[in-house]
Amino acid sequence: MDLSKYTFDELQWLKKDIDKELTSRRKLDAKKAQQELKSVAERYGFTLNELISGQTAKLTLANTAVRFRHPEDADKIWSGRGRKPAWIKEWEARGHSLDELRVE
Repeated sequence: MDLSKYTFDELQWLKKDIDKELTSRRKLDAKKAQQELKSVAERYGFTLNELISGQTAKLTLANTAVRFRHPEDADKIWSGRGRKPAWIKEWEARGHSLDELRVE
């Protein structure tokens, strides 16, 4: 693009338009990135705020009964309270029932 053909005023006008467009695109990129990060956090059972602050919600599994356990990984448990962990969501997405994970 040959800018030498433009007057000073035209270049100023063009610069303002470019700056507005850059600001607008930057905001859209930030929203998109935030949505992607939120999606990844939720996939692992966290909120975006927990990951950003570095402080995860403290699990009180010792005070609550285990109601659901993964059939192949006994370390994956859930009391049935709060948000469903990512592994439960994946289990259900594969067409399995939550009742299959219920601890007797």
